[in-house]
Amino acid sequence: MEVHVRPRLGEILRERGITQLELEQMSGVSQSSIARFDRNSQHRDAHLFAIARALGVNVEDLFEVSEVGKNN
Repeated sequence: MEVHVRPRLGEILRERGITQLELEQMSGVSQSSIARFDRNSQHRDAHLFAIARALGVNVEDLFEVSEVGKNN
């Protein structure tokens, strides 16, 4: 079984009507780091927790995880 992890910060911000600059002020994470969030495959732990805390979500909520099974 293969697991795919896709960041979904951009979706959360759109759903809530929050800009990256507003999230920067809320979380203390720079806007440039926030802009790279959905494009990067690696994320700094401190940023993940700061963003999750600012948005009132769990770190897991910042990602979509799907399992892809292989038919044998």
